[in-house]
Amino acid sequence: MATAEALSEHLLTIEEYLQIPDNGQPTELVRGRIVTMNMPAPLHGYVSINVAGILREFVQAQDLGRIVGNDSAIVTERGPDTVRGADVAFYSFQRLPKGPFPKGYLGVVPELVFEVLSPSDRWREVLAKVAEYLNAGVLMVGVLDPDPKSLHLFFPDQPAKVLDADQELVLPSILPGFQIQVGKFFE
Repeated sequence: MATAEALSEHLLTIEEYLQIPDNGQPTELVRGRIVTMNMPAPLHGYVSINVAGILREFVQAQDLGRIVGNDSAIVTERGPDTVRGADVAFYSFQRLPKGPFPKGYLGVVPELVFEVLSPSDRWREVLAKVAEYLNAGVLMVGVLDPDPKSLHLFFPDQPAKVLDADQELVLPSILPGFQIQVGKFFE
């Protein structure tokens, strides 16, 4: 089995990346190279769980699809390969049909991705990741900023916008009927 050190000299494929043993440190594959991520702070995990729970409750009640979290892998580029870890993502049943959940990487991207900012995040890198998601076919990327409590929304065909904690998030084309005050994600 390959190690990260042995493979660091050439560009990895997704398949090679899958074979590297998990050493407990979060990583992403960025244009064929392994990038070690900082361990997120507890607030990051708290907000991520809130978002996932709120979305899951709505999505299950409406039988719309599935919610994944915990830096679940999303393939955003091939040749060289990039695999990003989304904090929370929504896959409709149109993109990921009902049935047993597949093992390994999924062959599709989600409709919706949420990322939670951590103090170590740099906006330049966050925006590059957002662009990758959108270019791969994600319909909306939401970046939650715990301080101040706000939500930055990015779409492939619309200007970005920012919602404050007291404003409502509605996603009629992705999650029909979903509506929530942004501040609820941070409670």
